[in-house]
Amino acid sequence: MPKLDLSKIEIRSKTTYPGKLAEAVSGRSSQRLGDAGGLTQFGANLVFLKPGGLSSLRHYHMEEDEFAMITQGTCTLIDDQGEHLMQVGDCAAFPAGEANGHHFVNKSDKPVAFLVIGTRTSAEIAFYSDIDMKVVQGPDGNTFTRKDGSPLTADQIGD
Repeated sequence: MPKLDLSKIEIRSKTTYPGKLAEAVSGRSSQRLGDAGGLTQFGANLVFLKPGGLSSLRHYHMEEDEFAMITQGTCTLIDDQGEHLMQVGDCAAFPAGEANGHHFVNKSDKPVAFLVIGTRTSAEIAFYSDIDMKVVQGPDGNTFTRKDGSPLTADQIGD
């Protein structure tokens, strides 16, 4: 049956960010709806942010489109143009290759939830707007480096 039972889909809180950078998203969790439904061409995740939580470090993708729609609460989208209040039903789109670093922040005192849908590619590169970091995603996982490809240093990731 194509209908998903959200109560049976694991809520995950892990991140792939290295070192202390992972602490930035400690208020975020998600359910991988696309995986639960057997989707392979795009991902669909329901993301939850506790008060004060961040969806990610500000970033943009080179190969993958992203789309988000707020489903619960009020949060703030922060991108290169500034801050944008996002309420239930509000949507945002981030085309692949558009260098507009973005993330969502829950500045309220109530939980926030939003649906994120994105392309699944076999390889991806994303850049982080506020720090000297990029990630290369491939079949063997994620590799985090400086934007020029040189290794991250301990002071950059807080180790």
